[in-house]
Amino acid sequence: MGWGAPWAAVGKGGSWGVCAPLLLLLLLAAGGSEQRRAPRRKCPFSCSCTQDNALCDRTEGVPRGLPPDITSLSLVRSGFPELREGSFLQTPSLQLLLFTASTLGLIRDDAFLGLLHLEYLFIENNKVGSISKNALRGLKGLVHLSLAHNHLETLPRHLFRGLDALTHVDLRGNPFHCDCRVKWLVEWLAGTNSSMELGTCQGPAEHNGTRLSQLHPQDFDCITTALVLFQSLPFRALSVEPFWYRGEQHVAIAQPFAGRCSLLEWDHLDGAFRTYAAINGSSPVACKPLVVEGRLLVVLAQLAGGSHVWRREEASGQFVRLQELGPQRIRKPNALATFRVDGDWFLAVADSSKAGATTLFRWGGRGFYAHQALHPWHRDTHVEFLELAGRPSLILASSSQRPVVYQWSRADRAFLRHTDIPDMDDVYAVKHFRLRSEVCICLTRFIGDSKVMRWEGSMFRDVQHVPSRGSMVFQPLAIGNHRYAVLGNDYAYSQVYRYDTRAGLFLPLQELNTQAPRAFAHLAVRQRDFVFAASFKGDTQIYRHVTIDLSA
Repeated sequence: MGWGAPWAAVGKGGSWGVCAPLLLLLLLAAGGSEQRRAPRRKCPFSCSCTQDNALCDRTEGVPRGLPPDITSLSLVRSGFPELREGSFLQTPSLQLLLFTASTLGLIRDDAFLGLLHLEYLFIENNKVGSISKNALRGLKGLVHLSLAHNHLETLPRHLFRGLDALTHVDLRGNPFHCDCRVKWLVEWLAGTNSSMELGTCQGPAEHNGTRLSQLHPQDFDCITTALVLFQSLPFRALSVEPFWYRGEQHVAIAQPFAGRCSLLEWDHLDGAFRTYAAINGSSPVACKPLVVEGRLLVVLAQLAGGSHVWRREEASGQFVRLQELGPQRIRKPNALATFRVDGDWFLAVADSSKAGATTLFRWGGRGFYAHQALHPWHRDTHVEFLELAGRPSLILASSSQRPVVYQWSRADRAFLRHTDIPDMDDVYAVKHFRLRSEVCICLTRFIGDSKVMRWEGSMFRDVQHVPSRGSMVFQPLAIGNHRYAVLGNDYAYSQVYRYDTRAGLFLPLQELNTQAPRAFAHLAVRQRDFVFAASFKGDTQIYRHVTIDLSA
């Protein structure tokens, strides 16, 4: 460029420093009076020009009418807020461009379009708070870039892409927020040979005061997840039950208003879920599928018209009614649970009638037959099967007393009362999950606090309270390595929580707009994960579980 010894002195030590703009102005003004010649045409107002240089003070934009062959342009105390695409098309020969002490706040894409010869770009001591990701596109000859002493909290990913000649970058004096948005910059710094002058982080708390040069990519946890609406099913539902059949996952959905239980599968051609079979009834509140002795059975619990067990005929693919289930025992079924104990299949039916009794049925080869009456006269709303310390157990939730834990006795071939769960009256439902070797439960309350509790040898103890406002379901979900709990809400958005291993708690992740949800269930199809949300007052929703890199 022919700048000579003075430029070498300014750049000594590989740093321009905060006084670089002032030194540049002095050098440009000194220029050599012997070499100064009159401009080829009139210099714009508020600017002073020499043959090669222009210095503009207090302009309201990039001045019009600058000599097209100038090689350096300095804009001082300018009053324009942004640089737009092609702001310097009239000065294609620029090799140095300087902004300082201006109100410049935004640099848009392709702001420096056409500056093929630009080597030095100084944007210092301004108010720049945002730079578009393609702002520097096309500056293939850029050697030195300074963004020092602005208001930058982050830089867009790939800002320096294509700047192959870049050897020096100055980012000092910016209030960088060192979260996932700057992870890419830390990775770029680790792999570049450019000389860097960096500032310190002004947040978040874990990085506050840390120099950018001291950060490493592994210091950032930038992978998060979300549930994204994938498909809406045009019906209202009460229960959603996933099940495996012939090597693939299916789902059974109870539709009380339509009077049927629908079975859905993945349609490989359309890439969506479709109904392939339906069992008609009168008022189903739950339909529970299970495969027994190689045959697919569906237990259909109803408020009216009796509850029945249906069997799929493999030859025709149709469902036929196998038996009426406990016509003298089941009055007002509310929930079902199926499980195996000591080689036998069992079915537990929670009965919410004042005169009813939750009943345990055992598979006898041709149907389910009454095996044991549990918890009579307590209007049970839910039954959950789980293992506690290796022993088969049941938890019954009731609207009239605290949840009760039963454990299996091999000698009696029955479930015997073990304990109850203290300080938890009016629990609507109980759902269990595992964290490593620990057994935990989510207890749902309609109004008050729902809870997460952990089994500690002989009883459950509190882990976390979650405020409930019209909640009928507090559903734990395991998707890959992630653990979630979804709290339904009849009056507002439902809340998705994700388990944080460091805090040992479920922390809020996102909200779901599902009207009056009654059940949530995870379904895995073709290496994709979905969550079904049964809605009592609107369309049943299907969400896809996605992974998001916040640093991208």
